[in-house]
Amino acid sequence: MPRYKAEIHVTLKRTVNDPQGLTIKGGLHSLGFDGVEAVRAGKYIEVWLEAGDKAEASSLVDAMCDKLLANPVIEDYRFEVAVEESAAT
Repeated sequence: MPRYKAEIHVTLKRTVNDPQGLTIKGGLHSLGFDGVEAVRAGKYIEVWLEAGDKAEASSLVDAMCDKLLANPVIEDYRFEVAVEESAAT
């Protein structure tokens, strides 16, 4: 069965206050990066999984995000799924 790697990005929805992003922005300003207008912080997650094909792997990753990896009430997510390089050879 093919092995896939999913790269998942989880971020707060635009309507949700991001205190971590505001703190990072303040830190960047204090270091002289005055041109920074906004910062949004998030999570990056890698998942390796086995699935019959890319569509099945994508469906599984979507379910993982909905059920555990993201809070759909306050967070958005996006992901890319690809055949793991070592499995492709």
